[in-house]
Amino acid sequence: MLFTSLLLIGLLALAIAVPMLLRHRTTSRRQHSLARMLDLADEVERLLDQSQERMAAMRPLVERVPADIAAAAQASLESSLPIREAKRDVLQHRLWIQQNADSASQAELDKALAALERVIDRLKGQLAELENVGSDLASATDAAAEAARREPPTLRRPAP
Repeated sequence: MLFTSLLLIGLLALAIAVPMLLRHRTTSRRQHSLARMLDLADEVERLLDQSQERMAAMRPLVERVPADIAAAAQASLESSLPIREAKRDVLQHRLWIQQNADSASQAELDKALAALERVIDRLKGQLAELENVGSDLASATDAAAEAARREPPTLRRPAP
């Protein structure tokens, strides 16, 4: 009889504890996902700011290139529309989190996290490409300027 009572009490405690533990685990995973999503949104904004700064730093370098060659590059560097649009997208993502944090399923949160991670990977790749292009352009313009200094004045291209 005592064994049966203890067994029933144990089963009752288990029936109460297991759902509580599962609920805690689900809530903990959800909170972790939401915090991670906000951290990733911060990272996207940081990368966008870094890209904007790097593009601004490249303007003087592009200005050293002859105007006919540099026109497209200068137009790209002066257009801040893509970065503004990307920042607006991040803001919309933050608003989605604010509005849907309580009702979104874990699958929706996972999908949003994966999308942010893909954006970060793409931005990092594009920023690395921008750094490489800037370095290559600096080397090319420095070499061209050095070659121009060594040319006789009669062979130099007239200043625009």
